[in-house]
Amino acid sequence: MQVQVNTDKNIEGGERLTHYVKTAIDTRLHRFGAQITRVEAHLSDESSHKSQGDGKKCVLEARAAGLQPVAVTHFAATLDQAINGAAEKLERLLDSTFGQLNNPKGLPASD
Repeated sequence: MQVQVNTDKNIEGGERLTHYVKTAIDTRLHRFGAQITRVEAHLSDESSHKSQGDGKKCVLEARAAGLQPVAVTHFAATLDQAINGAAEKLERLLDSTFGQLNNPKGLPASD
């Protein structure tokens, strides 16, 4: 799975941040294996001019083989919380997406 990290002008990117994002995503999504071809992370500080609030934003967009891309957004007080929150949301969304594909409505679930 390829991971691409993008930041806005208010967040200083770098190898350390990229490694943190890749680790957070891989920890949550490793079980999907080859089903996910690419994940793009878009990090921004929506409240760079304010001193408080949930201004850090992480948008994760996953590209699954043969499917349309799916995306989630998470706002938090810190960048770490935003990244981990978005990774958790993306994991749940992919669970649901792949679960529906593997068990279409009206068919019994396989044991």
